[in-house]
Amino acid sequence: MSVEKSPFGEAGSRVIKLGLPVKDAEPLNVLCLGAHADDIEIGCGGTVLYLGRALSRLRFYWVILSSPGTRRQEALKAADLFTAGSDKEVILENYRDGFLPYSGSEVKDFFERLKGQVNPDLIFTPWHGDAHQDHRLVAELTWNTFRNHLILEYEIPKYDGDMGRPNVFVPLEAPLCREKVDHLFEAFTSQCSKPWFDRETFLGLMRIRGMESNSPSGYAEGFHARKMVLTAAA
Repeated sequence: MSVEKSPFGEAGSRVIKLGLPVKDAEPLNVLCLGAHADDIEIGCGGTVLYLGRALSRLRFYWVILSSPGTRRQEALKAADLFTAGSDKEVILENYRDGFLPYSGSEVKDFFERLKGQVNPDLIFTPWHGDAHQDHRLVAELTWNTFRNHLILEYEIPKYDGDMGRPNVFVPLEAPLCREKVDHLFEAFTSQCSKPWFDRETFLGLMRIRGMESNSPSGYAEGFHARKMVLTAAA
């Protein structure tokens, strides 16, 4: 952990940096959870790309709960684009889009099976305050299932106006942010005609989070961390 003075000049203002528990001999196991195809990529795609370049040993578990029809092929293509060069396992389920809470017992059973397969070092999941009921259920079951893990909740912009105040930021270089958006449009062609699926929206949110975190590039992704355990590095 390191502490830096903020260039904004406010008395006592600091930037606190925390690192991931990277082990030289073992890969960092990253579990990415999404209710729908494109959730992970919109919410934490830039951070996934950043980790793939910053760390030599990574294993991704890429899990989508609802991926019907053409969305299944889009999800597979996106996983390949965003985790290129890294070891990965892609798990695509076919629960009904928009109805995850009404299939709660089946989805809960899936999470219990997943817990037996994966012991992640880092988990990305939707924000627990997201207005979409599918996203909220995935967040709830993530915390209910993985009780001793580092969980970062990502944000997804939408009509509902449910953006929160993230407390963890990952600074991203501008070219990587553009690469994230390029991958989104390359993979999710079925969404490109929708007015919310917008390049400026995706870049704009990362610009706002970059400003809030004083990112050197001006860009960042923001996350919500409800619980973190701080220890001194060995």
